[in-house]
Amino acid sequence: MTQENLPAELSAKITEIQQRIIGGRFEYTREQVATDAGVPLEAARVLWRSMGYADVGEAVAFTDEDVAALRRMLDLVKIGEFDPDTANDLTRALGQSTARLADWQLNAFAGHLERRGAIEPVDGLAESTLDVFADELDRLLPDMEALLVYVWRRALATAVARAAATGSGSTDGEAELLTVGFADMVGYTRLSRRLPENELARLVQRFEAVSADIVAAGGGRLVKTVGDEVLFVTSTTEDAAEIAIRLHETHAEDDSVPEVRVGLATGQVLSRMGDVFGTTVNLASRLTAMAKPGGTLVDPQTRAHLADDSRFVLRGQRGRPVRGFGVLRPYVLSRGVAAP
Repeated sequence: MTQENLPAELSAKITEIQQRIIGGRFEYTREQVATDAGVPLEAARVLWRSMGYADVGEAVAFTDEDVAALRRMLDLVKIGEFDPDTANDLTRALGQSTARLADWQLNAFAGHLERRGAIEPVDGLAESTLDVFADELDRLLPDMEALLVYVWRRALATAVARAAATGSGSTDGEAELLTVGFADMVGYTRLSRRLPENELARLVQRFEAVSADIVAAGGGRLVKTVGDEVLFVTSTTEDAAEIAIRLHETHAEDDSVPEVRVGLATGQVLSRMGDVFGTTVNLASRLTAMAKPGGTLVDPQTRAHLADDSRFVLRGQRGRPVRGFGVLRPYVLSRGVAAP
């Protein structure tokens, strides 16, 4: 149900809360924002679509902050800091990343208020809890905003350091040598049919959180999580192998999480908008599907990088047909005797 189809009183309450969060009153239509920013409406609409904003038609749904943000981005284009394509890419990255972040924070915050007893457990954010939720959010918003900027700056600093150290940071169309890893929970589809939704959500959250911690601690970069699966990359094959083994060891200590299987492949990888693409990514996914529960399969190139490292043991398997890759001989990765 869209807001325009809600009862008038509830719609007015939602609008009031939105304005409190944004920090300004809805005073402008999209045409007025474009006019005040001094740009054609279509230019403004392109940027808004890149950010993931819905088309609000002729509604009065914009604030002074929207005018200022539009001017800021378009001024960067005008003075030559960004070309239009770069501006759209950057706004799309902001829109997609922060949309998921906002949903994640909303769910976590609502759950926190429920556990505190500040709001009643409900299916979603009910009308009766909106005022309490908004008051709590008003109180926490300045600190949450400051933390968001801090974490972003930290992440940007880490990305710059990683690119400088590895010679990566490739431009569009250029690939870099990486090891790609997939890890997924065994039997997730069966569990999704059997477990109540709230228990399934806790299981997925636990798997994602622990996996993300292991990847970060191991020097990898978590590319994305998709329910029962995580995708990560590392600049060294040794880091990827250690992450794979630690994923098995750590999840095995938690009886609530099913066994995990992992696939690793090393090769040229194209990075784009925070995601990764290419045959190496596809191969890692295929190997994950072929791995036994609790096991890790790696491709021959990964095995070649690890062959002389006594921390790891690699056991060859018979050649097997892999869709899109012909017959491939995978290797089973396990912990060696010289583990740290």
